[in-house]
Amino acid sequence: MTTTIVSATRRSQVSQLNAKKTKPESKRPTTTSTSGFSGRTTKELTWKCVEGCGACCKLAKDFAFVTPDEIFDDPDDVELYRSMIGDDGWCTKYDKATRKCSIYADRPYFCRVEPEVFKTLYGIEEKKFNKEACSCCVDTIKTIYGSDSKELDNFNRAIRSTPSSS
Repeated sequence: MTTTIVSATRRSQVSQLNAKKTKPESKRPTTTSTSGFSGRTTKELTWKCVEGCGACCKLAKDFAFVTPDEIFDDPDDVELYRSMIGDDGWCTKYDKATRKCSIYADRPYFCRVEPEVFKTLYGIEEKKFNKEACSCCVDTIKTIYGSDSKELDNFNRAIRSTPSSS
């Protein structure tokens, strides 16, 4: 199966590698910089979760997004994902008043935006992780809150202000 991120991917973006799907081990993403033809170093975007957003916690998406059945090979993952969808389409573990996840430290692996998860579920190599994760978040935030939302502004500011390590 070829797919990209469940929380952010539209059907038109479903075109990734066929990857062997195993639950990943935890590892933190790295920040990179590159030198262009001018010799100047340009900072690549670094994905960062922005507190108070929660766009990815809107689990019931419209028809333009891939479904859990299209993402997961393991029926238990599909069942767990579906069991987390509340009547309003938001994750039952997401507190909309505080905009926080009540199980953040113990959330399922598929709720984690990490290089291993992207490799495992979507076939995205680690070197493309930051670009793909940022793109997925932008798409989801636009869909949930709108293109002119404070959530999108906050996210864009956060990914551009993250210090780069060379």
